Amino acid sequence: MESTQYIFVVFATFFVSIVFFSLFINAILIKFATTLGIREREAPIIRWSSVSKPALGGLSFYIAFLLSMASFSVFFEPDLIFKHSETLGLLGSTAIAFLMGLADDAYDTKPLLKFGVQILCGVILILSGTVIDLVSLEWVNYLITILWVIGIMNSINMLDNMDGITTSVSLAIIIICLISLSFQNGFASFDYMVMLGICASLIGFLFFNWHPSKMFMGDTGSQFLGMFLAYIGIKYLWNGTLYSGENQAMQQIVQVLIAFIIPIVDTTSVVINRLSRGQSPFVGGKDHTTHHLSYLGFSDSQVGFTFLGLSVLSMLISVGIYRFIDVWLWYHTLIFVTYFLIVFVTLFSVTQKNKDKRK
Repeated sequence: MESTQYIFVVFATFFVSIVFFSLFINAILIKFATTLGIREREAPIIRWSSVSKPALGGLSFYIAFLLSMASFSVFFEPDLIFKHSETLGLLGSTAIAFLMGLADDAYDTKPLLKFGVQILCGVILILSGTVIDLVSLEWVNYLITILWVIGIMNSINMLDNMDGITTSVSLAIIIICLISLSFQNGFASFDYMVMLGICASLIGFLFFNWHPSKMFMGDTGSQFLGMFLAYIGIKYLWNGTLYSGENQAMQQIVQVLIAFIIPIVDTTSVVINRLSRGQSPFVGGKDHTTHHLSYLGFSDSQVGFTFLGLSVLSMLISVGIYRFIDVWLWYHTLIFVTYFLIVFVTLFSVTQKNKDKRK
């Protein structure tokens, strides 16, 4: 068993290295990517920004993921990939999600193809043993797992509509799971190193993605991130326990609602509004909660800081739930569901203003 000091030195060095790697690789991509990652300039604009920019940030996330896996194999467990089916499942599902995103950035693939790939990602997780454990019926858990993967991959993709939003929200979710794993003394684990590596890559990317941004993460990044967040959400939120080791269905659901509050609220608001107008919820538009805050007079930076603040608050609540609640009681559900509903009603009501701009 490696000493605590050895683990700390390896992880700290790795984290700093990935931050600088992300800064370097994204700076190179910005400098040399003149067309790659930028869709046809004559195509209709669905992004908030009207300026064509490289959508290659996702490359740094995936490379950081692979470097994390390789580094853990070198420093801790050489035969990692072949020993654990969950690791193989994560590697396979994220690779497929990454390639799907890469194809979409290059060719603007059809929604039905994306949907099929997302189902495949969910099936791979199930076959490798990563399944939401909510009820006693296995087939129901399998169905919930696939719906979860599809939902999160789409919500993270849809949330990537304004500078810095998806990056900061994803950072908060990963940090929640990192802290949860830390409380379980899981420092010297594969998941810990991978989450640390992706956090580092997101921090480096955020330097170029915060308003005014120089590049986007693209579907390459959002599809990969969505798949990865779905995976850690299953392991450390859906199937997570309280600090005392207790685990209850309502506690699992509430933890997920709080940690993923922004993508869930934004996607739900967009889907409700688009369906009410007879539009497809899968076609891009400038009708997200982020956009409507801008219509109210918020600057892009103010919108970014608003969602960053909400992410941090939800992160603190999630960590507090895990660390300080030993036994889940009915009033815990009432308190935290009320918090979720306040955020949802507030942001949804914002989308009901300026209805002429909801297109």
